[in-house]
Amino acid sequence: MLLEALSSAILGLALAWAATQRLSHRLPARPLVLSTGVAGALFGAFVMHSTLEAGHLLLVLLGAVIVSVASLSLLLRPTGRHLRRRSATA
Repeated sequence: MLLEALSSAILGLALAWAATQRLSHRLPARPLVLSTGVAGALFGAFVMHSTLEAGHLLLVLLGAVIVSVASLSLLLRPTGRHLRRRSATA
């Protein structure tokens, strides 16, 4: 279980780092993004480990990746061109 937790934390950190490198203009502060990636991966690993029991390392890591990516996607801000609002009468 320690291997699962450590692997998922490293995987979440790597995903968050890649997101900050690629989408830095659409994300908040780097420490928030990195901690969200790690926390999401650890939560995903916990849920998958609780569901599947021991012995399914690849599936646990897959769940960690899915929850980490979903958590990071919640931090994304829209691009500047989509911020225009129309009036209710238009």
